[in-house]
Amino acid sequence: MVSAGVVDHPQTAAKFVANAGRASWHDQALWFVRARRDKAVQTLPEWEELRVTAAQIKTHTMSRLADYLEEFERQATRLGATVHWARTPVEHNEIVLSILQKHNATRVVKSKSMLTEECHLNPFLERHGVRVTDTDLGEWIVQLREEPPSHIVMPAIHIKKEEVGELFHQHLGTTAGATDPPYLVNAARQRLRQEFLEAEVGITGVNFAIAETGGFVVCTNEGNADLGVSLPKVHIACMGIEKLIPRAKDLGIFLRILGRSATGQPITTYSSHFHGPQPGGELHIVLVDNGRSAILGSPEFRRSLHCIRCGACMNTCPVYRRSGGHSYQTTIPGPIGSILAPSRDAKTYSSLPYACSLCGSCTDVCPVKIDLHTQLLTWRKEIALRKLLPLSKKWGMSATAFILRNPAIYRMAGWMGRNILPRLPRFMVYHRFNDWGRQRELPPMPRQSFQQWYRENRKK
Repeated sequence: MVSAGVVDHPQTAAKFVANAGRASWHDQALWFVRARRDKAVQTLPEWEELRVTAAQIKTHTMSRLADYLEEFERQATRLGATVHWARTPVEHNEIVLSILQKHNATRVVKSKSMLTEECHLNPFLERHGVRVTDTDLGEWIVQLREEPPSHIVMPAIHIKKEEVGELFHQHLGTTAGATDPPYLVNAARQRLRQEFLEAEVGITGVNFAIAETGGFVVCTNEGNADLGVSLPKVHIACMGIEKLIPRAKDLGIFLRILGRSATGQPITTYSSHFHGPQPGGELHIVLVDNGRSAILGSPEFRRSLHCIRCGACMNTCPVYRRSGGHSYQTTIPGPIGSILAPSRDAKTYSSLPYACSLCGSCTDVCPVKIDLHTQLLTWRKEIALRKLLPLSKKWGMSATAFILRNPAIYRMAGWMGRNILPRLPRFMVYHRFNDWGRQRELPPMPRQSFQQWYRENRKK
């Protein structure tokens, strides 16, 4: 999603939060996925060892990324693929368009790819007369609604089945009011099957690319990527340069942690391996930087490039679950997106690192051990140093600092919080000027300060 200016996350989230029923349902749906993840990882006694190993592999890969990218290009070329390099989304889109124009292709099917969302490939191709159909069911639903995905694994998690039924009634002619999932899925399957048969080029993302072999893997649960590149003779794979791993034997580690972290599955239903083009066909691999090299050069944030796009940090994040993915106004929302987006444009996305309670749950569930909450805290410091902090936060922090620097005032504030605040009428605490109080309740106040408790109990 392209931001129309500086993103104010609290303001954009307010629209989602205003519908309390939807916000609660969204929260519970994502927590259900988080619970599935927990059950799945508990079946593996070696889970923490897998996380540590995956993190070490990623750290090593990033330390020699240029070498491994060159090795991948050599091996992929040896297998018959054509490798392209793109520094920016514009270059990526122009490369894809040139391949399509070379084959006079105007019908394209695309499997889910967050990189092509990042590069805004669909609207670019449509402006040049190319019809693009997203074949992942969730991606297709949001495409029909003319909106971006709200989650990197479950792009339509914010949409209820009743809304899907109405959408399909408008676009597919299904029965009005139909909400039966098998009926709706079958209707989608029939339409998408026709798109597959008519497509001239198939586009996929890349989950993991292997430097040693020059091959890559695409993980799906619907098999849409397989069908999308099996029927057309031209396959375009779009890949961020951080998706690389060194060796084929490393792959098993990442496949085991990806499915469990994303949806609680032992492994994704389809893990499709591609090594060169199909007989008589073409395989084009587009390697995209788009600011990744700059992140790699940052000691504080380079670990964010370890991300395997499982979405576990989003499923556990209390802010994301209650504010929805669209409130972040960026392709990758949630904790990892709140690191990546400011890394590319700190001014536009300066509010995102504050869309975080610093609870650390995202770090706890990350399968490659990215210190997400630490990096978000570091970004807050960086935003202040760059003088991008809004006045409201400056005033609030200045007031807090003043109280904390003065013991007498600090004790007075604590006494008022314990003795005065609980007795105030509710409307004096929860009102439209108290943004914090929206969907929040103050915890019960302690009966005494810590100093009082310590004086009474230190001799016991």
